[in-house]
Formats: sequence, structure tokens, C-alpha cells
Amino acid sequence: MMERVLSNKWMATVASMWIQCSCGVYTFSVYSSVLKSSQGYDQSTLETMAVFRDIGSIGGVLAGLLYSAVTNGSNHSGFGGPWVVLLAGATQNFLGYFLTWASVVGLIKRPPVPLMCLFMYLSSQSMPFFNTANTVSGVQNFPDYSGTIVGIMKGFSGISGAILIRAYNTFYEGEPSKFLLMLALLPTLISLVLMLLVKIYRTNTGDDKRHLNGFFAVALIIAGYLMIIIILENIFTLPLWSDRVIFILLLLLLASPLGIAIRAQNEDSKRVPETLSFDSNPLRGHPELLRSSSDSSVPEDMAYHELPSVALDDKILFDEEGMNLLQAMCTVNFWLLFIAVICGMGSTMAVINNLSQMGQSLNYTSVEVNNLVSLWSIWDCLGRVGAGYLSDYLLHTRGWARPLLMAITLATMIIGLIVIVSGFPRILYVGSILIGICDGSLWSLIPTITSDIFGVRHMGTIFGAITLASPVGFYIFSVKLIGYIYDKEAGGDDHSCFGTHCFTLSLLIMASLALLGFLLAIALFIRTKRFYSLRRLKDSVK
Repeated sequence: MMERVLSNKWMATVASMWIQCSCGVYTFSVYSSVLKSSQGYDQSTLETMAVFRDIGSIGGVLAGLLYSAVTNGSNHSGFGGPWVVLLAGATQNFLGYFLTWASVVGLIKRPPVPLMCLFMYLSSQSMPFFNTANTVSGVQNFPDYSGTIVGIMKGFSGISGAILIRAYNTFYEGEPSKFLLMLALLPTLISLVLMLLVKIYRTNTGDDKRHLNGFFAVALIIAGYLMIIIILENIFTLPLWSDRVIFILLLLLLASPLGIAIRAQNEDSKRVPETLSFDSNPLRGHPELLRSSSDSSVPEDMAYHELPSVALDDKILFDEEGMNLLQAMCTVNFWLLFIAVICGMGSTMAVINNLSQMGQSLNYTSVEVNNLVSLWSIWDCLGRVGAGYLSDYLLHTRGWARPLLMAITLATMIIGLIVIVSGFPRILYVGSILIGICDGSLWSLIPTITSDIFGVRHMGTIFGAITLASPVGFYIFSVKLIGYIYDKEAGGDDHSCFGTHCFTLSLLIMASLALLGFLLAIALFIRTKRFYSLRRLKDSVK
């Protein structure tokens, strides 16, 4: 009985959601000040720390390779499976954050900058391991709603920063070193407890969308709840006991997906399970070739044998689950995505990691800066779940290609960057909201586009390679651009800068490069428009 309750795709989804919401994404601004002061760093050195952190948090190639090796696209009951990837992530999370905390509090001798960069890399490298195991398993469990499940997983990951900051404000507010210790312990313990529940179940129950919408609604409710609390805290002075009550209600909301999972499994158990037949079309991952197979007058087996004479970016692999990394890198679509990510995610990561310094330069208090980070996590979450759900809806109902939503996202990002440059009072709240939504939208759309175009088998590895572009962009924008200009404008021994001029030129340059990303996304939309139209036609006749 217990095995039936725990061993199903719904419990796997809930376990993945809980692991995702403990990751603590976008919390660097909370402890960056104590890291800077305790180690005596200037702003450029701190930006270097942030670069290594982002290289780790986004470079998911190793996680993807490990996932492919231990799952082999199947559900393992013995050694191997997504839990191996989660275990690797938990180990790195503990080592990286614990050693950083030990350095900050003086438990170990002050490490040289390269060693601290390694600590930053280790702590953040856990994120792609968590994301890969949970997101790719979700896509394999719900292949017909890949956008929705990716949005849910990425959404809970995005809101994790606000959740952990809420726990920090409840128990340790004003002690950022303890926040580092919490980051070392909490995600590690949750992952170790839940990792064996995350498995791949190749079953189709026919009513997945309704229950996935339930998870989607929970994510929106949690995001709305946290946003309301932050707004109230900025307007009123809440009593001390209210922090405990607010946190308990948050825990109850986080537990609510368990009820959805139990109800879904009870309904599924009443049906005769059907074995899920994965897309057997050899063109999956090759959108340019689908035109040949769409002709109903051509027998299926004949179309299969005739197609190898057609070229796809000078390289073809007829694999029902798509391309591997090397084959994907030989396509134009891969590089369009890669460069667009440099322009898009590079800019968003530069903004979030400098949000603390931007707030200080505009005379925001430390509490307001923490609120900005929390609000960023909330709007990032809304962008992730919203873009995932919307991309599925528009694809199935109107045949909209997902790269079109990516282009719209990058256009909105340009507006957000220009809004911050305007320098009006409290405008940083508006700009961070816009850019936070765009960041979340990109994190949801890019892995889904990757699985659409290149297939699901090596999705984790290919997506990890594409997102390596983000730290490249962040290094260019943050260290070589923001850090250089900030230090040039800064004065005094504390390397601080005050006024709108500290970041204006940097943000305008990033807005110009975001425009380039927009044009590349439009090019990708044009190249894949027919593929998505044919996919909609195929879904309509299922």
C-alpha cells in the first residue's frame, strides 16, 4: 500500500517541487555584503565571485551527462536513476556553502581569492544537478505538457530565494552568516530525504493537465502570498509574533501539493494504466525534415528510409529521441539560442547579482534591498510558471512557436533596463519586476525549446551547454562592464558609489545587446515556425 502511494509520477513531481523550492536561487545579494566585508574585497573581486557562482549555477553539462548515464531514458529500480544526480547536487551544495560560511565566520583561515571562487562554484554547481534531475524527469513523466511541467519546476526553483529569505527573516534576520549556514544544511537535508522518490514513470493517465494545473495554481498562490506579505511589511510595522504565523502558513501552502498528488493517484488507480508510447517519429529533433513525413500519401516506412538523403545543417542522426550534444552543436538553431542567451540571461544575471549595490547607490535600506531580492524571486517564479503554461496553451490552441515568446520576453527586458536607467524614485522596484519576469520566462522557455528542437533524450546536456552562455554574458556585463564602471565612479576606502551614474552606462549597453538577442530570437522563430505548426497538427489528431 505504502509503495503504491509513494511510487508514482505524482509523488515524484511533489518531491521534485519540494527540492526545487529549497535551492535558494538568487540569494547572493543577501550575503554578498558580509562576504565583501569579511574578506576585504573590492567590487570587482566581488563580481568575480559572482561570476564563478553563476558559472556553477548555470553550467549544467556535467549534470546532463550524469543524468543521461544513470537513467538511460528508463525507470531504474536498482542502482542508477535521477537520485544519483540529486545526491551529487546535495554533496556539492553542502561543501560549497559550508566552506564559504566557515570562511566568513573565521572557522578556517581566510582563503585566497581562487579558493573562494572554488567554494562559490561548488555551492552553485548543485543547482543544475537539482534542476536537471527534477526538470528532465518531469518532462519524461509528462511529455505532452513539457512547457507546463518545466514552468512548474523552474517556478518553484525561482521562488526558492523568497522562501529561504522568509525563513531567514523569521529566525536570523540581520545575521547573513547564519543564512549561509542555512543554505548549506537545508537544501542538502531535503534532497537526501526525498531523492529516492524522484523517478521516471512511463505511463499515460489521460487527465494529467488538470492536476498539473493544480500544481500551477499552488505556485501562483505561494508567489502571491509572499508578495502580499512583503508589501504589508513595507507599509506597516508587523508584530514579532506575526513572523512565525506567516512562516507556518507558508509551510502549509508548500505542503498542499501533497493533497493534489494523492487525489491524482487515487483517480489514476481507478483507470487501467496505459503504457506511454513515446514519439516514434525519427524526425524528432529535426524540425526541418518534418515536411517530408507530413505527407499522408507516403507510407511511414518508405518515408523513414528515403529521408537520409536530406541534409539538416550538414548532419543527420535518425534517433527517435533526438540529437546528442555534438550533433546539436552542428546546427544553426543551437547557436542562435546560445548567443541569444548571452544577450538575455547574461543581462538578467548581472542585474540580480548587482541588485544590492544598485539599491545602495540609490539610498535603499538593507531591508528594502532584501525585499527587492524577495520580490525578484516572486516575479521570476511568475515568469517561469506563466511562460511555461502560456507556451503550452498557445502552442496547442494557436500553433505559436515558443521562440516567439522568447522574442517578446527579450523586448520586455529592454524596457525594464531602460526603466531602471530613468532613475525615478522607487523605480528600481518596477525595473526589477519587469526583468525578474523576463528572467523567469527565459528559464522556462529555453529548456522547453531545447527539448522541442533537439529531443528529450539528451535535453539536460544540451540545455546545460546552451546555458553556459549565461555566465559568459554575465562575465562580460558584470565584471568587465558593471564592475569596471562602478569602481571607476566609486570613491573612498569602502569602494562605494552613490547616484544613478553608477550603473546608467552599463544598463544602456546591456539594453543594446538585449536588442541583438531579440533579433536572434526572431530568426529562430522564423526557422522553426513550420515545425511548431506541424507539431500542433500532429497533437490535434492524437
